Amino acid sequence: MVDVSQHELVPEHTVLDDAALEGVLEEYGIKRTDLPKIKASDPALPETAEEGDVIQITRESRTTDTATVYRLVIE
Repeated sequence: MVDVSQHELVPEHTVLDDAALEGVLEEYGIKRTDLPKIKASDPALPETAEEGDVIQITRESRTTDTATVYRLVIE
């Protein structure tokens, strides 16, 4: 079976630790549940991702070098 998460077109997905997550939530003045969602079954997620984790997705951007977005893992 092909590991989709290793494909060159899939952006980097990283599970945030609690300290980094607190910084992000404070910076944007939001709660964890305010973040956009991503299903736990998404094949691009790291194997260590669990429901309730927050994923940082870093992708290339035409207007800036990189764009960073955050997603809450749901069932």
